[in-house]
Amino acid sequence: KYFGSYVQDSIWYWASAGKSLTAFLVGQAQEEGLFDIQDKTSDYLGAGWTSAPPAKEALITLWHQLTMTSGLDDTFTPTPTEPDPNTCTDPACLNYLADAGTRWAYHTGAYRLLQNVIAAAGNTTINQFTKTRVLDPTGMKGLWLNDVMYGRARDMARFGLLMHAGGVWDGD
Repeated sequence: KYFGSYVQDSIWYWASAGKSLTAFLVGQAQEEGLFDIQDKTSDYLGAGWTSAPPAKEALITLWHQLTMTSGLDDTFTPTPTEPDPNTCTDPACLNYLADAGTRWAYHTGAYRLLQNVIAAAGNTTINQFTKTRVLDPTGMKGLWLNDVMYGRARDMARFGLLMHAGGVWDGD
């Protein structure tokens, strides 16, 4: 059942549910041998992807981003140009607070950069990687726009079915 003006083909953003899709794509990329989640993030995004001192930035791995234990500061003061700094992926917003792996914090910006890692490792875009690994095989539709996945409720349901099946769709 759909409510209000929302209908079967309405497009909506996945919000934080997109993190589950990102995590799945990270697993897919690792399975394909594009990277290992223990790799340093700097190996894919280059040095200076944060404002952390170089030695501290070098401690951050893909695993730390996945587990939200990057050590980057998640406490920000909104500004006119960055009303939700927790989602910011600019190095100026990614400041050192603690060594990677020593604290947990819900930090969307650092997590979203995993999409850039996937794209760099796969030598493609996050939209193309998602299309060929998840959307096309499952019949889903969707699009990443500004690091957020957009799709229909039925696309999200298909992703839920994929997860329920342990990541297997039609035997693959």
